[in-house]
Amino acid sequence: MGDPKKQRRKYDTPRFPWRTDTLQEELKLLGQYGLRNKHELWLHETTLSNFRGNARSLIGRPAEERKKMENELVLRLKKIGILSGTAVLDDVLDLTIEDLLERRLQTIVFRKGLAKTIHQCRQLITHGHVTIGDRRVTIPSYIVAKSEEPQIVYTPKSPLANPSHPLRQTISIVATSETKTGEVQPEE
Repeated sequence: MGDPKKQRRKYDTPRFPWRTDTLQEELKLLGQYGLRNKHELWLHETTLSNFRGNARSLIGRPAEERKKMENELVLRLKKIGILSGTAVLDDVLDLTIEDLLERRLQTIVFRKGLAKTIHQCRQLITHGHVTIGDRRVTIPSYIVAKSEEPQIVYTPKSPLANPSHPLRQTISIVATSETKTGEVQPEE
């Protein structure tokens, strides 16, 4: 079983880590989604690979054997919000890393307009300024379920909960200027 203090790696590294196209794609995703390092990206890629591997193994089984497990996998991905309501098992194979990265708490906080930048979202989350329902979540890579998405707000005890806070006012100014220019529109 091993030493309980020794953590195992929960991600797989790329097969060809020094390919130029792979490096450029990883850097683009790191900047776009505000990831701290490539380990976070590889963790989500491994998760996605596991979902797709499960779907491939289910496709090869007989229909009566796979029905229950297929429903569980698709229902889990629908609950997370990665798949739409009418999705089937074949849609799991079409998933991309962006689909999973869009469900991170950090990305959703940015899309809702609670911070100016994706990097500021990470800071607000780790400092405990964001709650989901009545729970403070300090993990930026937390995968948000569809049912939890409308419950994401500033922590009531946080100074940011006050609408007259200077940061909140600069966020609203940035949001209105971005909507005029046609760039990113935060959800209200």
